[in-house]
Amino acid sequence: MNIVILAAGQGKRMHSNLPKVLHPVAGKPLLAHVIDTARTLSPEKLVVVRGHGGDVVQASVAAPDIGWAEQAQQLGTGHALAQALPQLGGAGQTLVLYGDVPLTTPETLKHLLHAAGDGLAILTVNLANPTGYGRIVRDAAGRVCSIVEEKDATLAQKAIAEVNTGIMAMPTARLADWLGALKNDNAQGEYYLTDIVALAVAEGLPVSTAQPAGEWEVLGVNSKVQLAELERQHQRNIADRLLVAGVRLADPARIDVRGTLTHGRDVAIDVGCVFEGAVELGDAVEVGPYCVLKNVRVGAGTRIAAFCHFEDAVIGPDGILGPYARLRPGTELGPEVHIGNFVEVKKSRIGAQSKANHLAYIGDAEIGQRVNVGAGTITCNYDGANKFKTIIEDDVFIGSDTQLVAPVTVGRGATLGAGTTLTKDAPADALTVSRAKQITLSGWQRPVKEKK
Repeated sequence: MNIVILAAGQGKRMHSNLPKVLHPVAGKPLLAHVIDTARTLSPEKLVVVRGHGGDVVQASVAAPDIGWAEQAQQLGTGHALAQALPQLGGAGQTLVLYGDVPLTTPETLKHLLHAAGDGLAILTVNLANPTGYGRIVRDAAGRVCSIVEEKDATLAQKAIAEVNTGIMAMPTARLADWLGALKNDNAQGEYYLTDIVALAVAEGLPVSTAQPAGEWEVLGVNSKVQLAELERQHQRNIADRLLVAGVRLADPARIDVRGTLTHGRDVAIDVGCVFEGAVELGDAVEVGPYCVLKNVRVGAGTRIAAFCHFEDAVIGPDGILGPYARLRPGTELGPEVHIGNFVEVKKSRIGAQSKANHLAYIGDAEIGQRVNVGAGTITCNYDGANKFKTIIEDDVFIGSDTQLVAPVTVGRGATLGAGTTLTKDAPADALTVSRAKQITLSGWQRPVKEKK
């Protein structure tokens, strides 16, 4: 079985320099969605027909299993498929998909291929308003006769509600003859792929139809309005699957999954959250409103308050994080760790039951268990050229407004007094203080602004 994806269109109504098929849905190009779906069917040949912005398109989704064909002039869908013909295996079926129709499910395509058998099958849908689509014309017995495009249709044909989605399966062995017989004597002056239906009927070849589970499966994109509508539909589909699987969503209309979101039981997600890349939420995880999680694994029972931003991080079980916490790449948090408001952690490991509850920066650090990091603490890990590591051992108490100038080690059980600037290792089980001597000047007068 061959799959050809037609992706040569310019998309003038997108009003963009970006080729239409590279505009994103759920953070991934439209074309990439279609390619991923095609791969689930394990085709012998997978060919993408490129055209407008072809070099950019190919560079964006190139892979060893994809063949490429060039449609230098956009002369219609039949002409586009003809460009791919030399790369196709001669036996079996050829399935035609479109690079701007990203939501068709593998199940629907399998149903279409089964309906085709040794003949031709068209994916159709019944629309309340079929304006703009090619109509499926049937005879008195209900057999498909042809497809008539909107601009070539009579008034009677325009009243037909069943329309062509463009997605078709056909015998590869007949393609060369059918494509060679196409003519462009129509209102558009193009070679319509849909005209092969009439050719198949004339040969007595069976022509079947199949329909998707929902109209949304065949929605295409020609404008930013349609792109936004498709995005919402896709996100609602994801939300529905999460709800069915037991996730509690505060509002299914206000969640964005731009990758994969896996989860345990009794997970709760508040409004406005964005999940990018691969995100894993353990049992009973709670995610507060307006959080962004990208490539993050969250352990069971962890509570994430509002407005947190986590990227490439691993969070242990039963943690308490946020609000307004930021975890940058390379962060690993152990069990029951607290990361509070306006705390930023980067490329650091923090052990079990340690806390940094307020206004701190922890970068390039190894922090042990049961450590308390006071408000205003920072690890000074960068000298303007190189990064250095801070090591804080178990059971350390770090007072507020402390600066740890790396490389430096704080021994087990040590206490650092508030306001300390630590430039040398602090010994275990001792108090280390570094601060200016406090003085009081009696009789000192605060400056008074002179009157003009």
